[in-house]
Amino acid sequence: MDLHREVHLHNWPENIRTAARDAGVEMADDIDWFIREQRLPATFAQTIHEYYLPLAVWLAEKRNEANGPLLVGVCGGQGAGKTTLTGFLQLALGKLGWRSLSLSIDDFYLTRSERESLAQAVHPLLQTRGVPGTHDVMLGLATISRLMGCAPQDIIQVPRFDKAADDRLPAEEWPSWRGPADIVLLEGWFVGATPQEDISEPINRLEAEEDAQGEWRKYANDMLSTVYPLLFDQINCLVMLKVPGMESVLSWRTLQEQKLRDAGRGGMSDDEVERFVQHYERLTRHILKEMPERADCVLELGRDHRFSGVRLLQE
Repeated sequence: MDLHREVHLHNWPENIRTAARDAGVEMADDIDWFIREQRLPATFAQTIHEYYLPLAVWLAEKRNEANGPLLVGVCGGQGAGKTTLTGFLQLALGKLGWRSLSLSIDDFYLTRSERESLAQAVHPLLQTRGVPGTHDVMLGLATISRLMGCAPQDIIQVPRFDKAADDRLPAEEWPSWRGPADIVLLEGWFVGATPQEDISEPINRLEAEEDAQGEWRKYANDMLSTVYPLLFDQINCLVMLKVPGMESVLSWRTLQEQKLRDAGRGGMSDDEVERFVQHYERLTRHILKEMPERADCVLELGRDHRFSGVRLLQE
């Protein structure tokens, strides 16, 4: 039985569409600024009006109904556009009267030395950040709890991870946030994910050649069963950016790296991209299979990287 009420293009609930249309008029200059700031094509304004703004209005309603701070999980495969979406949501929610903050689960990675120790103790693949087990979940939980429950005069330091250095920034370089947040947006490629029942068989070359005994994937799955629920169970509303499939994730990431190489900014080779993406293939496929039936909002992405529809979970 489909647990979702289908809501396709232009068909958000009428009250959401009306409020989003009004907000779009008031935010016209802000939308133009955001598109320029993010170096997006002018045509992206259509995506903002049809998807981003209605989602912001919908989340604002959720916050109003909750009568308290709201933790919103934003899950989406690599290249789905999570950072762009959450950046705009912060802008729009502020205009709608709510103080919001966007966090990436990436900023709660274990330090490089911690992952090196983990790689030695459990499995070498845990040196590579990204999969469950490579985050300081308790740091994430504590940070979000402080952000949502602090006093107006309190100043919270928000962790940041430097991907270029492959390490967490020193605490003195973390940005600060004053007072409680009404809405915290937590984005990441597996935010809200559940563990798999069967991980026995390798699903790609990386697993077959570098994790033949399944120790790496078992550790990640165990962490997803025992530790990550401490954080994910706090999510009040789960939004999923549903990519078409792993093929699109690989294609989009390959194109991204090609552009970096063309611009003389490094970038992985196509073979390196393929191996890199295989770290995340197992859980990405699992998420695509099971999350759409329970996420509060599913935004569908087509192979052309454009939104093609939205589904809302029935209350």
